[in-house]
Amino acid sequence: MYGVQEADLKEVILTPEGYKKLQEEIEFLSTVRRREVAERIRLAREFGDIAENAEYDAAKNDQAHLEARIALLEERLKNARVVTKKEINTGEVSVGTTVRLKDLTSNKTVEYHIVGSAEANPAEMKLSNESPVGKAIMGRKKGDVVEVSAPRGALKFKIMEIKAA
Repeated sequence: MYGVQEADLKEVILTPEGYKKLQEEIEFLSTVRRREVAERIRLAREFGDIAENAEYDAAKNDQAHLEARIALLEERLKNARVVTKKEINTGEVSVGTTVRLKDLTSNKTVEYHIVGSAEANPAEMKLSNESPVGKAIMGRKKGDVVEVSAPRGALKFKIMEIKAA
C-alpha cells in the first residue's frame, strides 16, 4: 500500500445487512465482472496490433479500475466491525437503530436508519453516523432536541422514537 499506514485505515462500521451486501458485491465483481473484462481483452487482442488498439486500452483500463475496486472493498471488509443486534441499545441513537425525527421548523417527521458511512444512502433513508445530522443525534435519547448546522441555516430536530432497525 503506497504510503498508507495501518493507522490511517479507519474502522468501517457495518450492519449485518451491509456486511452481506459488501460480500455479495465482491463476489460479483470477482467472478462475473472479471470474466466480462477478460473476454473484452481477449476480443480486443484479435483486432490486431495492440499498440494502437483503443478497444484493448479501454478494456485494460477497465480491468485496472475493477481490480482497484475489488481491493478497496476487500480492505473495507477486512476492517469492518459488524454491529450486532445485542449491541444495539434502543435507549440512545447508535448505528443499527432507526430514529424518527421531527423537524421543529417545518413540523415534518422523517425516519432514518443509522448506518456507518460505507452504507449511507439517503435515497433509502440510510443516514451515516458521520453526517452532520448523524453526528448531532448519536448518543442522544428520545425527547432530546438537537440543533444541526446546515448550509441554509440551523435545523432543529426532536427525537421522537428510537428502535432497533
